[in-house]
Amino acid sequence: MAAPKAAARAAVERHADELIQLSERLHADPETAWEEHRAAAAVPELLDRAGFAVSSKYLGLDTAFHASFGSGPRRIALCAEYDALPGLGHACGHNLIAASSIGAALGLATVADDLGITVEVYGTPAEEGGGGKIELLERGAFAGVDLAMMVHPAPVDVAEARPFAVSHSKISYTGKSAHAAAYPEAGVNAADAFTVAQVAIGLLRQQLPASARVHGIVTHAGDAPNAIPEHASGRWYVRAETLAELSELEPRVMRAFEAGALATGCELSVEPESKPYAEFRADEAALAAYRANALELGREFAPDGTASRMNRASTDMGNVSQVVPAIHPYIGIGSLPAINHQREFAAHCVGGTAERALLDGAIALAWTGVDRTF
Repeated sequence: MAAPKAAARAAVERHADELIQLSERLHADPETAWEEHRAAAAVPELLDRAGFAVSSKYLGLDTAFHASFGSGPRRIALCAEYDALPGLGHACGHNLIAASSIGAALGLATVADDLGITVEVYGTPAEEGGGGKIELLERGAFAGVDLAMMVHPAPVDVAEARPFAVSHSKISYTGKSAHAAAYPEAGVNAADAFTVAQVAIGLLRQQLPASARVHGIVTHAGDAPNAIPEHASGRWYVRAETLAELSELEPRVMRAFEAGALATGCELSVEPESKPYAEFRADEAALAAYRANALELGREFAPDGTASRMNRASTDMGNVSQVVPAIHPYIGIGSLPAINHQREFAAHCVGGTAERALLDGAIALAWTGVDRTF
């Protein structure tokens, strides 16, 4: 086992400069969910040059790709995410995810023939609310994969992902406009509907399980202060420990939005933005292997606490884990007090500490792939 691991590490380190450049390129040019056209072209370039068979617009998704190397019966998959957050850029570090997965795939490709494996990379768009992996799963991706892996940046290292299940909804109210001073009684106020709904949600939280999360934003609530808002819209997430619990909680939250419509006389529209994200089911053997490999590289796992809570963040990788064995560890980039989804965290996703995390993550994933072939 030592020889294939040494070869895999050497391959990652040979490509270190190119992997760092890829990460920096993505970081400097953020694209949001389903719009990652430049990223989807840039991320597999190293794989193409290394002899991987690359398929773009995979399974009909414009910003997805698939790449494979080798022909062994055991299939090891790496997931590359590369979408950014609206207004925040790569404040969740998906530039590092993509580069680490590419690095791990290059490392495993070096020993693929010796190990009898096929190395696959799935370019998975729209993790930030769009459910790209769910779309891929429903179109046949990941079928027959023996292990799927990725590593996600966080303030500190945490091995086990324990994300919430989550639903994503677009909420819209339609009322009737009128002059706010001359004829206010003729209007039906769509912005008021959101006010009622948010008060109802705030009161509902006392009766929700401690682990539940309900949060969202109003994205539009009128166009002029002297006109009763005719249209209002927003995006809302409901999170729970499991999909089963989510199916019980979500109707209660939706009744709060119905209350807003009832109180104001508006029409309510609820449109799912994607299928719900599932809770994560970690493959214990692969998780143990990753933990040992990360420790061998000198990583240190954080104790439970505020800094380690990124492992509760929802991900569509949870849906993959329900179908095939999977792991989704978190690798620290030394960002504290900055945490994910802050501009300060985005700034930490390039530079020396981030580069070390990128390469350590790639090597640890490659070594875990090696371990799981024996």
